[in-house]
Amino acid sequence: MLCIALALAMPGASAATARSKQKAEAEAARAGIAQKLSTLKRDIGRTEDAREDAADTLAESEEAISHANRSLRELAAEQGETNQRLKELEATRDKLAQTVEAQKKQLSTLLREHYMAGNEDRIKLLLSGDNPNRINRDLQLMAYVSQAQARLLNSLRSNLAAIETNQQEARNAKAELEEIAQEEREQKALLEKEKAQRASLLGKLSQRLLSQRKQVGKLERDEQRMAGLVDKLSQLIREQAEAAAAAKRRREAQALAAAKARAEARALAEARIRAERERQAAQGARPDAKPAVPFKPEPIDADQPERAQQAQAARDEEKAARAADIALGPAAPEGAFASLRGKLRAPVLGKLGARFGAKRGSGPSWKGVFIKADEGSEVKAVAAGRVVFASWMRGFGNLIIIDHGSEYLSIYGNNQALLKHEGDAVKGGDSIASAGNTGGNEESGLYFELRHRGKEFDPASWIRF
Repeated sequence: MLCIALALAMPGASAATARSKQKAEAEAARAGIAQKLSTLKRDIGRTEDAREDAADTLAESEEAISHANRSLRELAAEQGETNQRLKELEATRDKLAQTVEAQKKQLSTLLREHYMAGNEDRIKLLLSGDNPNRINRDLQLMAYVSQAQARLLNSLRSNLAAIETNQQEARNAKAELEEIAQEEREQKALLEKEKAQRASLLGKLSQRLLSQRKQVGKLERDEQRMAGLVDKLSQLIREQAEAAAAAKRRREAQALAAAKARAEARALAEARIRAERERQAAQGARPDAKPAVPFKPEPIDADQPERAQQAQAARDEEKAARAADIALGPAAPEGAFASLRGKLRAPVLGKLGARFGAKRGSGPSWKGVFIKADEGSEVKAVAAGRVVFASWMRGFGNLIIIDHGSEYLSIYGNNQALLKHEGDAVKGGDSIASAGNTGGNEESGLYFELRHRGKEFDPASWIRF
């Protein structure tokens, strides 16, 4: 019994280990970009007092809430996929069970008919002294029946083994579901704890936050911080685009060099062949000449230079991949975003609370728009692209920035939770965040900007609000 229990427990442990390994690999793949963006954030805020803003006190709590919400969403997606896999396994199991039952009945019928026929074996039939033609016919029929029985038995064994494999996979899926459910319970508990902590802090800091929201200097610093972040991100993206273009030019140059080397090698081989044939023809024309030995040109590997070039190109690409941050790779085809002008949908359902260019009291003008929306409302990417920033930032709370190519960026601030990681590719309409009031914002909603080459512009001519 102990052995059976261990055998049943091991698949679940194996599934859990594989799942943990996949998650660890995914996190490790994001580590490089996260470290680079963390350094970028520190550079932007280096000249400011780390605790001068009351919203900074909320930063850890708001980031933790965002992480917990994102984890819950990812776990729900995993749970849905695993449940679907379990349903498919159960459907396959039912079909296999029906097939096995039918095969058992068929085998039972064959055995019963064999028994009713007298269970005569081949030796008895041969010694019966009956008509040879009838004996031959009966022997052939017995061979056919034996072959059919053998095939049926083999098929039955195969299906029984498939049922066992199916049950094993179902046990693994159930073990994975239980692990996901446990993680969900832990994340929900953490989320409730962080929400309570944030509510308590908000109560204590409400007056301080209210006074800071009215400070012109704070708003200007927030805008400068955003401008600095966008400039640095744009520089990173340009550097990577230039590195990719340089790598492409290197590959093209290497391909041209390889083609030239092949052509030269073939030309040299053909010249050698012609020279040798001319020499043999001249030798054969002399009366005292010995018969010429047929000329067999040495094989020349014309593709050798190309293979050398390809190997070098592969080494160069590997080196470039280590040096560049692949997570900030090309986001969308050149010109794709510009073609969507006037066709984009609003990033969140809500009421427009502030328009681009409107004055913020006695402070600076709005560089984007603010859309009032219920807390938790889904925020969606306005177009396809790649996430180049997804973190908490002073003045903007949980902030996500998407690169749409051609130096176009869309910016989404004050989110309750960020549902994507840096480096994730997104399509237009994908859920990327949930609306909130992080970063010390007074109302729940979404702060949204569009920028081109670092300069903000009015989204109203691009989006139907």
